[in-house]
Amino acid sequence: MPHAPNHLLIAHASAASAAGLAALNVLRLPNLDALLGRLAPKTDAAPRPDDDEYTLSAPHERVLAEAHGWHGADGRWPWAAASAADDGLRTETDTSGDPWGLITPVHWHVGSDQIALVDPAALALTEAESRTLFDLLKPSFDAEGWSLQWGAPLRWYVRHPALAELPAASLDRAIGRNLDLWLSDAPQTRKLRRLQVEAQMLWHEHDLNEAREADRQLTVNSFWLSGCGPAQARRPIVDTTVEMRLRAPLLANEWAEWVAAWHALDAGPIATLRQHAEAGEPVTLTLCGERVAQTWTPRAQGWFSRLLGRSRSVSAVAVLQSL
Repeated sequence: MPHAPNHLLIAHASAASAAGLAALNVLRLPNLDALLGRLAPKTDAAPRPDDDEYTLSAPHERVLAEAHGWHGADGRWPWAAASAADDGLRTETDTSGDPWGLITPVHWHVGSDQIALVDPAALALTEAESRTLFDLLKPSFDAEGWSLQWGAPLRWYVRHPALAELPAASLDRAIGRNLDLWLSDAPQTRKLRRLQVEAQMLWHEHDLNEAREADRQLTVNSFWLSGCGPAQARRPIVDTTVEMRLRAPLLANEWAEWVAAWHALDAGPIATLRQHAEAGEPVTLTLCGERVAQTWTPRAQGWFSRLLGRSRSVSAVAVLQSL
């Protein structure tokens, strides 16, 4: 049997919407059924009575932040600083200086009754386009004393003391949902809100956006701030596979694609993890829905159950509905 990491973490494994729950009922996950039958949920985690689909950080983000050894709270995990290290803007061990925030150029879809954030990946923003928009906006940040740095087409970084303890909703929370739920009203964001309005004015009738519109592409009409906080040392996450293939279809409400992705997961990584579990190897499974994350490890068995190799009968769909 080929070697595989013994911990599988699956993000966006469940959905709280009516359409998402309907999609759950279509799933057929025989390998996950069998795997869960051999495992037991960990019960040593502290209860989180406020876990719901309205936390600023998605459950998988919290799990990964804690695995990195970070200290933080909802909406205040230092993802921007970590991403800046990945983009070569800071060394991994440098935790000095002002806190970081991640600025993502985005398209806000203005509807008749709400404003929604489109997945930034749908912009297909090129480096040249991104740098043009960045260069237009940077003087405005400089004038307010906010240090703006370019990292990648969809990853810009801002540094300022006001970001030290600023709670901000992650993109995975805001995409496709009413932005009224996620726009921070913290006093620290007042200047940033003015900068956001200035970005909208600077970009609105720029040649770049006019060309994109003529080419039937989404325009870039705002930015999103997330992942704020001081840099922290990041503990490597080893022997773990993080599966994100459910993310894009769930955030886009493409439920047929989400179901197909789940079936591919069941036939692939989950089937492999099941084989390792049946071989008696220690395995760990973490499923992260919209409300909570739950981790399973091998359950204790008596000698008779071990002799027969028996597992419990578990409905994976019922488990996913609880997440």
